[in-house]
Amino acid sequence: MPKFLVHRGDVENAIAFYQQSLELDERIGDVQGKAATLHQLAGIYANRGDVEDAIVFYQQSLELKERIGDVQGKAITLGMLGQLLARRGDFDTALPYLQESLEILQRLKSPDAETVREIIARVQRMAGI
Repeated sequence: MPKFLVHRGDVENAIAFYQQSLELDERIGDVQGKAATLHQLAGIYANRGDVEDAIVFYQQSLELKERIGDVQGKAITLGMLGQLLARRGDFDTALPYLQESLEILQRLKSPDAETVREIIARVQRMAGI
């Protein structure tokens, strides 16, 4: 339901639904669900320009994904974090996150590896490397 609200432009209600979902995930101990919900919230905040809040949500999601061994989820979250950090101008942190994401995706033989490779090249240009 929250994704539908976001697509419809009702971001505030989507955030409220995700917050309720976080509370429920916490109550029932669903770490994977909590990680996914935090990731979705981060995306919403990033899309509306709240980069700092988005980074916090992605970092929380990353921590949980590492704890439960969600390797593919970790790679995706690292990639998103890297992009946001680059947008903020923090290339020294962004590039290692993106590189780790690429390494994981290559290990998994994911077609997303090529996209991350392109993002790394773009961030390197932004950083003047």
